[in-house]
Amino acid sequence: METMANSSVDAKLQVMPVSDLLSQPLSVQAPALITQIGSEATLHTLKAALQAQLSLQQSVTLLDDLNTPSPQVYHSTLEQVTQHQGLAFPVSLYISAQVSASAIAVQQLANVVSHLREPDGGCPWDLAQTPQSLTPYILEEAYETVDAIEQGDTDHIADELGDLLLQIVLQAQIASEQQNFTLQTIAEAITAKLIRRHPHVFGDLKVDSIDQVHANWEQIKADEEQSHPDQPTYLSHKLQRYARSLPPLMAGLKLSEKTAASGLEWETIDGVWAKFYEELAEFQEALLQDDIAHQQDELGDLIFTLVNIARWCQLDPSKALRSTNTKLIERVSHIEANTSKPLTEHTLQELDALWQQAKRQSAPAITPATPADPSPGLDANHTNDKGAP
Repeated sequence: METMANSSVDAKLQVMPVSDLLSQPLSVQAPALITQIGSEATLHTLKAALQAQLSLQQSVTLLDDLNTPSPQVYHSTLEQVTQHQGLAFPVSLYISAQVSASAIAVQQLANVVSHLREPDGGCPWDLAQTPQSLTPYILEEAYETVDAIEQGDTDHIADELGDLLLQIVLQAQIASEQQNFTLQTIAEAITAKLIRRHPHVFGDLKVDSIDQVHANWEQIKADEEQSHPDQPTYLSHKLQRYARSLPPLMAGLKLSEKTAASGLEWETIDGVWAKFYEELAEFQEALLQDDIAHQQDELGDLIFTLVNIARWCQLDPSKALRSTNTKLIERVSHIEANTSKPLTEHTLQELDALWQQAKRQSAPAITPATPADPSPGLDANHTNDKGAP
């Protein structure tokens, strides 16, 4: 890609052959002249690629072969750019610099964060932060965003996404100060990756199913990794990355998926169930021994086997556990709302009755006829001297 000065705009004019857009995104903040569009098919492909970054109503200008004495000029929109008849290929496409409302809003946020980090007049707390000190906030805001999404409150979702976006901008600001990368670097890199990994949208590849999309994605990802020989491609290195970067339950599912994809897999789910009962027996045996480390190890094996069962059943163990946590909280809240004394002052039988009442209150209108689940931590034939589940 070449750039040249343009006195009518603040940014430099980008001059690039159309082939460049297949491997890198267009910087919409600067005007661009896309050249060497050699056929109508290439023009259609270019239009598809630009749709990822521009509105279909975006004004564009088509220029006939620039080598002719008087090239024709066609003022159009991105939506209609392929509808012109009699074009003398190769043609070029000019796009003016774009400043969208979204871009302005994000830039304003970046400006505020930059001001907070100014040594003279900035915020002492923000100035004291490092990429490492901010990582707990990234996790916290991500989990709060997930919770807001699951609650379905759109105002809350927007608020939490803003908090999460702030963490990204903060990391980018610190990296920019250290001359490592910028917010623009981040945005351009992910844009290029999305275009590169969606050749069925921005290229000529044809797909018939989501499975094909997934297979293509994994193949492109593998090709990208092979193009960086300095980065290890062993499965164990990938698994280490997941184990380091994800919460344990999510990491367990990802490890289960990746090892299964490599061939380390049972032939049927019967083998997984057999492994579960084997690990359950080993965990029960470990509990009879005075060895906490061994008990923890066997508990981990048992949980991982449950994660494998979830994968076989196409269930998300993290989502399942979050749902159970929510259900428990709702039932405890129901119990508290229906009693006038602390839970610890109730008998086991009273707590069990309140629990079953809460369970019926939250049960679906139509449920299969199954035996009632025991209350958590309660056994009808056993008293709990603490009086609490």
